[in-house]
Amino acid sequence: MSGKEIMFTPVKLGSIELKNRLVMAPLTRMRAIDGDVPSPLAKTYYSQRASAGLIISEATQISPIGKGYPATPGIYSAEQTAAWKEIVSAVHAKGGKMVAQLWHVGRISHSSLHPEQGLPEAPSAIPPAGQTYGADWKLHDYETPKAMTTEDIARLLKDFELAAGNAKAAGFDGVEIHSANGYLLDQFLQDKTNQRTDEYGGSIENRIRLLGEVIESVAKVFPNDRIGVRLSPYGSFNDMADSDPIALFNAVIQKLNGYQLSYVHMIEPRSTTAGGNDQVDAGAPITSEMFRTAYKGQFISAGGYDQAMGEAVLEAGLADAVAYGRLYIANPDLAERFEQGAALNAYNRATFYGGAEVGYTDYPTL
Repeated sequence: MSGKEIMFTPVKLGSIELKNRLVMAPLTRMRAIDGDVPSPLAKTYYSQRASAGLIISEATQISPIGKGYPATPGIYSAEQTAAWKEIVSAVHAKGGKMVAQLWHVGRISHSSLHPEQGLPEAPSAIPPAGQTYGADWKLHDYETPKAMTTEDIARLLKDFELAAGNAKAAGFDGVEIHSANGYLLDQFLQDKTNQRTDEYGGSIENRIRLLGEVIESVAKVFPNDRIGVRLSPYGSFNDMADSDPIALFNAVIQKLNGYQLSYVHMIEPRSTTAGGNDQVDAGAPITSEMFRTAYKGQFISAGGYDQAMGEAVLEAGLADAVAYGRLYIANPDLAERFEQGAALNAYNRATFYGGAEVGYTDYPTL
């Protein structure tokens, strides 16, 4: 079967049945309203894209201190959950499937975004290089985060469980645990950011402990075959690095094999920024080739794919589904366009973050 034919065959990711193998990647758009509630426009935006096999929601903070940018939505309050329920219902009404991406940014934050909670929290008190957006939408230097105590970690696990419960109440088909792109769970995994000396730091076994505990917390709500995990081996976004990424991520994959999850979703490091410019690093390792064979379950690959590259990775058996980000921003009917070989709308980078309809719900369909 050709890659194009494979792309339009159904696939099961755990117990989530997809009508095709196109996945809408999680895309931060920074359009939430007061109270970190998804905008009323989000219902239109997501339902326009329901012909994808699976929609992964934009990253959604599990708690106020989990927030890292202005106007990102949460999934910890009744109002947020009610808004997500309308969105998921609209996607389901058009035959789509949708999972919620559960997010805690860790040190990639600013205290102005959660003034009541104060400084961002992280595995260790190590600030990232560079600047970030505060609540005023202006750039500020990163603050030195507070190192999380074991009590903070216990609270974090409760927050993940609560967020998963809200995702279930909203009708999501499952959840994806965000353990990529230099956010909190990735910060625990990698030794540049995790310099703890307790049971959550030091050895690889200790550094991957929290990810396992988060999966187990979420699994109190959703069965394992409705839980996915996102990883970004070799990703340098948000000032990340590890001294031995191959050993680390092989250990992560082996741990995940024990959970029989819905899927693992891996970002190719050739896309050197998550949402920044369009740099592609041709010399970067190809993680789907390195880790696909180690992982025993269903595998989603993301990272700068066009149609031909996506078809090739499916045909080679290096992924069970392919996630598209920027192309989905500009092409609500990306699945139909791929199937028909139609021209694609160009995306407008200036409208990616913040704003209203323009560059969000106004891209034309065929």
